[in-house]
Amino acid sequence: MSAYGSRSAASPGSRTNSFAVAGLVCGIVGLFFLSVVLGPLAIVFGALALRQRAGGGGMAKAAIILGVVDVVLFVVLMALAASGEFSWYVGG
Repeated sequence: MSAYGSRSAASPGSRTNSFAVAGLVCGIVGLFFLSVVLGPLAIVFGALALRQRAGGGGMAKAAIILGVVDVVLFVVLMALAASGEFSWYVGG
């Protein structure tokens, strides 16, 4: 139990960079939806977070990696769709 007025683990001095969090969220969601939009956003947010050096370096690197994966996944799916090997039709 901590005493009144003592610093907790989530103190304002140990904040994670908001750009790193936003980039990571864009990268994860981009794996499933709108990868052509969210992938580049994840890359940009991750790069901004790394440039600021305000905490969250690992999350910023993960955002950049996920953003690249999103873009590559989109390009591969578009290439498959153009070649006729992949169909976007869903339903009965």
